[in-house]
Amino acid sequence: MRLPFLLTRSLLLASALAALPALAAETASSDLGLWQVYNEHLRQAKYIDLTHAFSPTQPVWPGFAPARFKPAVAGKELPGYAQPGEEFSYDKHGFVATAYELTTDQYGTQLDPPAHWNPKGATISDLPATYTLRPLVVIDIHDQVARDPGYHATVADIQAWEKQHGPIPAGSVVMIRSDWYKRWDQPQRFVDKPFPGITLDALKFLHLQRHILFHGHEPLDTDATDTLEGEHWLLHHNYAQAEGVANLDQVPEAGALIAIGYAKPEGGTGGFARYVAIAPPSWPHGVSVDQAPGAPLPEQTAPLRRDKDGVMRVPASP
Repeated sequence: MRLPFLLTRSLLLASALAALPALAAETASSDLGLWQVYNEHLRQAKYIDLTHAFSPTQPVWPGFAPARFKPAVAGKELPGYAQPGEEFSYDKHGFVATAYELTTDQYGTQLDPPAHWNPKGATISDLPATYTLRPLVVIDIHDQVARDPGYHATVADIQAWEKQHGPIPAGSVVMIRSDWYKRWDQPQRFVDKPFPGITLDALKFLHLQRHILFHGHEPLDTDATDTLEGEHWLLHHNYAQAEGVANLDQVPEAGALIAIGYAKPEGGTGGFARYVAIAPPSWPHGVSVDQAPGAPLPEQTAPLRRDKDGVMRVPASP
């Protein structure tokens, strides 16, 4: 009885070993599946930046001061190289660096975590890595805002979108397009009322009925109520939000993705964010990876110089 058992076990082991190459190949193919998705879909997709570059002259909530940009300097003596307080330069040191005095983490295109208002809320460094990539929904209210600058998106606006495109996907990011971003060079207009927003009822519908990840808007406040009721409700109920978003007029209302990046200061109560929409290859706006591969990057048309605000720029032609 012993011999047949050993023979059977040997045959089973041989069969298993014979199957290993095919299993390994299948596993490898599965492991590389996302590369296939990238090559077949994401490489030719169109990428649209939804982010303002932050600067010392941009709009900011009046309770905060503007940022300051200035040259970075040596913090201590570097014998034969730099003295304390000496500004680094291309000519002497071979490089430059910039020092930023950021008066607040609520600056520019941003991501607000609950800790901004909620003493028990998650901070920026608590947000999970799953924030990275989500479906993007764009609710367009720019026509209403053109007629009434204080217009706030409603549940009816959301339902009109769903009538055309179907239910908003759970876990998606919903951006409210108002075209207010086009006034970014008018900082006072981002402070003064009226400005567009989103109603509290609409926010509750999006989160409690459609279970979205977060919503975003182009102004620097969620709504124009005296108590900022929408922002208060969101952050005290442990939802995040995006503010100061740009270029939503260049993004499809449905069918795109959004890539989400942000600085991660430990315990941060706000995040300097970068949002990028990823649209289908046929979309007329944006650039594909083949069109803008990113390496090597194009050179400037002239050497960079600091302007009066400390920003490195190509000097204007005389």
